[in-house]
Amino acid sequence: MTVLASAALILAGLAVFALGAALGHGAARRQQEHSADSDMARATLHTLHTASLAAAPLRAGLTPDTARKAVRRLRPLLGTPALAVTAVGAGTDDAVLAWDGAAEHHREQLAAQLTPSPTPRTRTLPLPCDEEDCPVRWGVLVPLTADGRTIGALAVLSGAQSTTVVRAAEEAGRRLSVELDLADLDRTRSSAHEAEMRALRAQISPHFIYNSLASIASFVRTDPERARELLQEFADFTRYSFRRDGDFTTLAEELRSIEQYLELARARFGRRLQVTLRIAPEVLPVTLPFLCLQPLVENALKHGLGESVDRSSVTILAEDEGTEARVVIEDNGIGMEPERLRAILHGTAGPSTGIGLSNVDRRLRQVYGDDYGLVIETGIGAGTKITVRVPKFRPGVQAPPL
Repeated sequence: MTVLASAALILAGLAVFALGAALGHGAARRQQEHSADSDMARATLHTLHTASLAAAPLRAGLTPDTARKAVRRLRPLLGTPALAVTAVGAGTDDAVLAWDGAAEHHREQLAAQLTPSPTPRTRTLPLPCDEEDCPVRWGVLVPLTADGRTIGALAVLSGAQSTTVVRAAEEAGRRLSVELDLADLDRTRSSAHEAEMRALRAQISPHFIYNSLASIASFVRTDPERARELLQEFADFTRYSFRRDGDFTTLAEELRSIEQYLELARARFGRRLQVTLRIAPEVLPVTLPFLCLQPLVENALKHGLGESVDRSSVTILAEDEGTEARVVIEDNGIGMEPERLRAILHGTAGPSTGIGLSNVDRRLRQVYGDDYGLVIETGIGAGTKITVRVPKFRPGVQAPPL
């Protein structure tokens, strides 16, 4: 082998070695970068998780208890010597809802800074102290809002003024305000739901109650046993209709209440009212919104016993359709024009039409989605057929225990 060839082999070997070293160095660097990225990702996830845990109690609203839980979880994340949550509009004695950390002797000093006006924006404040070893000399107040209203403040207290602490406090305040907004929304929804249920209970016709009692009274002398039975049906019906526990019920309970309602109606109308029930036993445990079917039966009775009908027929059908239960309520009454039906469902037909159909349609859509609203077939002189479909199983939809 010539010297030139040997040199060429040596150079080639050095080149391969250099390439291998470069590749190895690159791989090691990428591994270090990946490890650093993983550490940063874990730290970020830990921070977000801690922030979520700290803010979560305020989902129940701003109270001394929820504020205490929030500051206890939030202070380690911010790393400040003290943290407090205050309330707007409270007196000096109860303005500070919760305090966590050292230097609680600044509590009254902080409360004095809050009254009598609210805190509309972030502001800093000095907190002078005669104690030489006190870790708190300065603080930042971040407003806590709900539905655009300032309802309190997050006070982050430190030993010295710091723009980093201000930014961290503002981010924490925004996160807490999100939960307070959600709490306010929950209260609004709850109030709206309660108002709807009150209106629906008020829809139970006072005339029906009066006529039921009158029918019971008419049997007191002629058939006391029948009067006792009807009085028990009336008591059970009203107890169910005006109960307060739970937004949901089972199909079995709802149908039992409807049977009581129809029994009281039959006591009044006698042979003029013919009722047919065809219920598949397998759908009886299905859960559905409370007072979801009774207003539909009342509607059928109202239109089925119209002046143009000598004999009223009401049919209630409940069937198993795989993953769903289907309930059909049909009458042979006077029916209505489709335009009027649309106005009733949209709530624009006037107060005299009642709120039963629109209330039930809206609640079904809220719980199950728009695909599960009422399906109504009607026409002048053609009676009315209402179909309700509900899923057999839906997360969060659960009847209260008996």
